[in-house]
Amino acid sequence: MATAEIRNKIFGTPETNYLNCTKGWKSWAFTLDHKRIGVMYLVGVTAALFLAGIFALVLRSHLFKFDSGMLSYDNYNKMFTLHGAVMVFAFIIPSVPAALGNFVLPMMLGAKDVAFPRMNLCSFYLWIAGTGCLLAAILFGGGLDTGWTFYTPYSIETETGVIYATFGAFILGFSSIFTGLNFLVTVNTMRAPGQTWFKLPLFLWSLYATSIIQVLATPVLGITLLMLIAEKTMHIGIFDPRYGGDPVLFQHFFWFYSHPAVYIMILPAMGVISELISVYSQKRIFGYSFIAFSSVAIALLGFLVWGHHMFTSGQSPIVTLIFSAITFTVAIPSAVKVFNWLATLFKGSILLNTPMLYALSFIFLFGIGGLTGLFLGALSVDIHLHDTYFVVAHFHFVMVGGTLTALLGGLFHWWPKMFGRMYNDTLGRISCALVFIGFNVTFFPQFVMGARGMPRRYASYDPEFQIFHQISTIGAFVLGLGIVWAYAVLVYAAFKGPRCSSNPFRAASMEWQSSSPPDFHNFIHQPTMNDPYDFDSQVYDEELDTFLPREFADPDKLPARKEPVHH
Repeated sequence: MATAEIRNKIFGTPETNYLNCTKGWKSWAFTLDHKRIGVMYLVGVTAALFLAGIFALVLRSHLFKFDSGMLSYDNYNKMFTLHGAVMVFAFIIPSVPAALGNFVLPMMLGAKDVAFPRMNLCSFYLWIAGTGCLLAAILFGGGLDTGWTFYTPYSIETETGVIYATFGAFILGFSSIFTGLNFLVTVNTMRAPGQTWFKLPLFLWSLYATSIIQVLATPVLGITLLMLIAEKTMHIGIFDPRYGGDPVLFQHFFWFYSHPAVYIMILPAMGVISELISVYSQKRIFGYSFIAFSSVAIALLGFLVWGHHMFTSGQSPIVTLIFSAITFTVAIPSAVKVFNWLATLFKGSILLNTPMLYALSFIFLFGIGGLTGLFLGALSVDIHLHDTYFVVAHFHFVMVGGTLTALLGGLFHWWPKMFGRMYNDTLGRISCALVFIGFNVTFFPQFVMGARGMPRRYASYDPEFQIFHQISTIGAFVLGLGIVWAYAVLVYAAFKGPRCSSNPFRAASMEWQSSSPPDFHNFIHQPTMNDPYDFDSQVYDEELDTFLPREFADPDKLPARKEPVHH
């Protein structure tokens, strides 16, 4: 059988795929295809990342000198607030689940789409509306200066755009709920025949655990923000002490959502790393069930530790002690993941390409972020470190060094599948080096500043801290260059990169059984259900220049072609 015939029988016609099967802006704006929605999410969250990154670079430029007059104190407050709000609500929370998750989750299940395609599209437009409301706080509300946490009583008293921003976060919460509900139903009901829970890729376990948090915790944030709007407009006495309210109550409500939200941000990233470590070690993941259950454990324990954000708020000493103990407990499942990743690497056939370098960077950076979190969980130490730059560095090591690094690694891993073209791996590795070096130079000095008492969110500081701020600012620009470099490499590859085979990395999970880019219906043939970490099931086909499931090696024994079902 000729090569072209084999390729067509296995993968469908490569000239027809989800990117070009229909044309025109309406075919994208009203699409129900999870892959196109994932790509649109990717474009959106990338724009949010760049906007929040520009805010961050402006802040770092202002802090380069202790007596800088670059920004007024009011504008400085607005700048760091909008940096945090856009970065957390519009980028970090939706980035991995909504962009990468939307694209690959159904394909990893052997399904043609998510359970509720219209809800999926609605969640994207809710994300646009919510992000638009955040930006309206800049354009129409005079900015926002409360910090991304909207703490009362200041958020009730300020004349800036609190209502715009809180309503935007409220809408973004609904987008998150829709995505989580969709993923839960999809994983439960649309797995391929024979795909049991313990044959799921670990990325899907992490998305499932994340979705539980999204569905259960996000409504608490929504209700809290509505109460804040009601308090600000009607003064009904919930959080405002002038009317008998309790400002600390807002902190309890807010962190009951926002600490689980930390795991909404990091759990999907951990799932990405599990895939990268296994594929680029060409080795079965070590301790599959431990990694899977640790995701669920993190999701559940994450609901019980919100009080560790409030050790200095005057809460009961007994309650504070309990929260401290649970905080140390939640570190255990995270440590299980790191140990199992390192054990997977041991004696593996390691390929140090761009995705693997990002995965190794994640382990290093997340390890520092997790270990420094133990200091903040200790009662006596936290009293000194609370609201200092130590907290800023810890948070960024977990969220940026974790989530952003994993997102970039995942993009370099699945990019050939998404667009059918390969990037320049040398340029990709340079981007990883810039991100890794820039990140450490930016945030490591902040641990030192925080330990020496430098408070966060200050527009000016004592001259003794200037050298640390200058090093941090230089690192921030290197980090920014690395992120821009990474996206430039990917975007260039999407349009000009050489065409690649369906499975250039010898991965075993089902999404690699489709063409690159995938067909509109994901799979032309019925995908073969196999262990997603059984790399011995793959054989290399020289004619097709790709790795195939073993039973595909004989073209006469191919699975039956699936008849397309048109939407």
